[in-house]
Amino acid sequence: MKKLVLTGAAGRLGSYLREPLSMMCGELLSTDIAEDIGNLYEGESYVQADLAQMDQIAPLMEGADMVIHFGAIVDEKPFEELLGPNFIGSYNIWEAGYKAGVRRIVYASSIHAVGMYKKTDFIGTDALHRPDTFYGLAKCFTEDLGSMYWDKRGMESVHLRILSAAQVNNPRALGSWLSYDDLIQLVTRAIDTPSVGFSIIYGVSNNDRAPVDNAKAAFLGYRPKDNAEQFAEKVLAEAKPADVTDPSEMCHGGPFASIALGESAMANMNIIDDKKET
Repeated sequence: MKKLVLTGAAGRLGSYLREPLSMMCGELLSTDIAEDIGNLYEGESYVQADLAQMDQIAPLMEGADMVIHFGAIVDEKPFEELLGPNFIGSYNIWEAGYKAGVRRIVYASSIHAVGMYKKTDFIGTDALHRPDTFYGLAKCFTEDLGSMYWDKRGMESVHLRILSAAQVNNPRALGSWLSYDDLIQLVTRAIDTPSVGFSIIYGVSNNDRAPVDNAKAAFLGYRPKDNAEQFAEKVLAEAKPADVTDPSEMCHGGPFASIALGESAMANMNIIDDKKET
């Protein structure tokens, strides 16, 4: 491929994707709202841009084969705060990409699009939307946006419903963990699979306790290698007994399932910022 565009390049997950993506194309254009992302890889350039501003996004799409769209506010916020980057931003990526002839968009969706299902439901990729927050609602919106652009305009997209790509330090993560190596494999398969149409796949490693079913996305060739069970003994020994009446314990969305709409969920989560440095 001649050119890939990565949004959210300054984020934690984006930091792990930049190098492998730079090796898949002649030009990697990384973008984020941040002023700087550190040293650039060979073939990588950086442009600061606001997802909510079409006049800043459209020029980035020129000559791009695919977009890897990871840019967003990654937490629950009041709807008005999410509207620009998470809703309008997705529209701008799809519309600008379509006009520029982009073939495919790989989107960082989330388990929070279906976060109110019980973990015991073992849901598949065809589960109906059941968002747990405004943040999850934005993921539902973008999945439907991708479906519509495929049906009406023939523009492909793969929507990665990521469960939790962070260090395993709580019982929920024993099932929901997505390692960084598996994240890279997941994005790579979403890019190099010849035909994807409109597809949804769960972003989760090969965990013994994984609570979702990727069987209907097997054609993408994603075969995760890591397993969170290696952390189970320590995590379970330190954990408090589960409260089975608490939605954060019982639902796929974890803490997002129990907070009030508009309130931060990340504030109640011990996410370690282990961003890759360049």
